[in-house]
Amino acid sequence: MEIDWTRSETIALAKESCTHCHGIGLRQFGRDSESIPCNCVLRNIFRACYSRFRYCVGKEPHMSHARLEMVAGHDGRHSWGRKDEEYIADFSLVSKRILDAEEYRIFRFHFLLGADWRLCCRQLKLERGVFFHMLYRIQQKLGRAFREIQPYALFPLDEYFGGSIEKLLPGSRRVIEMPRRSHALRPPLKKVA
Repeated sequence: MEIDWTRSETIALAKESCTHCHGIGLRQFGRDSESIPCNCVLRNIFRACYSRFRYCVGKEPHMSHARLEMVAGHDGRHSWGRKDEEYIADFSLVSKRILDAEEYRIFRFHFLLGADWRLCCRQLKLERGVFFHMLYRIQQKLGRAFREIQPYALFPLDEYFGGSIEKLLPGSRRVIEMPRRSHALRPPLKKVA
C-alpha cells in the first residue's frame, strides 16, 4: 500500500531554506507530477525518531513501565506492553532490515555506538565527504521506512506512543480514534462555607 504524503504533513518537517522544496516539503516527480517527500523531510523524520530512540535508551530501566493497550480489531482485546523497549527494538530491527551491510556498519558505528565522524572515517577507511553523503542517504532511507512501514509506522511518534487505535471501517479510509478516558473530567468545585 502506497502512503500518500500531504503538504500539511510535510510542511512542518521541511527545512525552510531547502533549495529543492522551498520549505514546502514536497517535490514534483515525473511527467504526471507526482508529489514525493523532499529529502529534508525524510532526514527530519529520521532525526525525530533517532532522538526518541536515544531518550528511550537513556532512561533508567526502572523508569519503564508496562501499559495496558487496546489491540486493533473487532473483538476489542487488551494487551500489556512496554512501549519504550518495543520502540528500541523496532528502531533497531527496521534499520538492520532496510540498510545494506555497508550502510548498516556506518549506522551502527555512528548512531548506535556514538562514534564521531573522525573515528568513523578512520575505522571504516572512508573520506570525510563520502562518509557524510552516506549518512544523508542512510537518514533519508530510514526516514522513509519509519514513516511508511506497515501496519504500524514508527513515525509519527505520538501515534506510536499515544495508544491511538486504527481501524479500517467498511467502505472508508483510515480512521484514527483517540483513546477514551476511563473517568470523566470534572472541574474543581468551589467550597460552600
